[in-house]
Amino acid sequence: MTGNHVRIGVLGCGNVGAAFVQLVTEQAAAIEARTGIRLEVTRVAVRNVSREREVDLAAGVLVRDARAVVDDPEVDLVVEVIGGIEPARELIAAALAAGKPVVTANKELLANVGAELYAAADTAGVDLLFEAAVAGGIPIVRALRESLRGEPIRRVLGIVNGTTNFILTKMTEQGADYSAALSEAQRLGFAERDPTADVEGFDAGAKAAIIATIAFGTKVVAGDVYHEGISGVTAGDIAMASRLGFVVKLLAICEQDASTGEVSVRVHPAMVPIHHPLASVRESYNAVFIEGEAVGSLMFYGRGAGGMPTASAVLGDVIDAAVNLSQGTHGSLGSFGRAVIRPIDETNSEYLLSLDVADRPGVLHSVTGVFARNDVSIRAAEQEGLRDDARLVFITHTAKESSLQNCVRELRDLDTVKRVGSLLRVIGA
Repeated sequence: MTGNHVRIGVLGCGNVGAAFVQLVTEQAAAIEARTGIRLEVTRVAVRNVSREREVDLAAGVLVRDARAVVDDPEVDLVVEVIGGIEPARELIAAALAAGKPVVTANKELLANVGAELYAAADTAGVDLLFEAAVAGGIPIVRALRESLRGEPIRRVLGIVNGTTNFILTKMTEQGADYSAALSEAQRLGFAERDPTADVEGFDAGAKAAIIATIAFGTKVVAGDVYHEGISGVTAGDIAMASRLGFVVKLLAICEQDASTGEVSVRVHPAMVPIHHPLASVRESYNAVFIEGEAVGSLMFYGRGAGGMPTASAVLGDVIDAAVNLSQGTHGSLGSFGRAVIRPIDETNSEYLLSLDVADRPGVLHSVTGVFARNDVSIRAAEQEGLRDDARLVFITHTAKESSLQNCVRELRDLDTVKRVGSLLRVIGA
């Protein structure tokens, strides 16, 4: 850098990249007045330089070669918004090795090889910042790595995928079925043409891995996260949950056992009590709920996706990195221990389970006997008539996942049970 002038190279100019360039252009004067640092985007790497862009770029700024941007002596700081693991990992590693701070929004990369890159940044003595990789514009990463660094955090749970929250909101408020709600999300641009990563929980799982790593100081990767999506959730499940005083949400849940240090990280649909703060998070908004020993409960809420909210988070990181670069310092994440992962079978929860059964004497006794044999205690039960059949709905006390799954398998083998229906975990009761 020259004096207070920090020159930025941007890798990618899609929704987030273009919005970031626009924000730098609009906010450069105000940022310089507040920080003394003048930001300028000097290079932007794209696949197609002739494509029409939503932002105006000076001649010579657009280039095809991303590695040339990283190696350019006229670039002091690199912003990576191309996504994916390769070539993003190679480009970020090269920038760090050259002593250039990096800001990234790449959740997939960090959820798989984040610890490797954090160590590379510390070795190089420069920043690797990634607020935009988790929950868009919500400043959850900065809170965990700075404000709550000395806080013993026991649980982080939240809605970190706007697509699934939009779909579940439509199913809850309009009674829409899953396919109709998904189609509307796609039409409005809240869901991709191929929504698999969102609706099956992989996107939320990557974010959960990053959150758990920062919150607990352990190396958690995407493969450590249990995934269960919303494609099997029905309008009937939503209606049943509502009648019982719950809202169905896709939650990312990160927990650490205070006594053993074991970490549990999972993503799945859950019934949240209507009075819980997460129950009121609607549409494509995100919210993250943190529970700490000293601080108690905190919730962060806002837009978890979109070009401008995500670009705002990128810009905040760029300003921090630029100031640190000018002062010859950087913010270290510290070292990460090996995570001892608690599998889903060993976790505990309350559950809602529905069964379609033959409506005849002795059925309830045989069903509750299965619960008892598997050490699953019933907290509440109700019955609905279906002509010659009946639907039984149970909410359990806290039970081990493996015990509940054994219970389900045994119930399927009962002659009187025609169908094992919904199985939803109850969180935050």
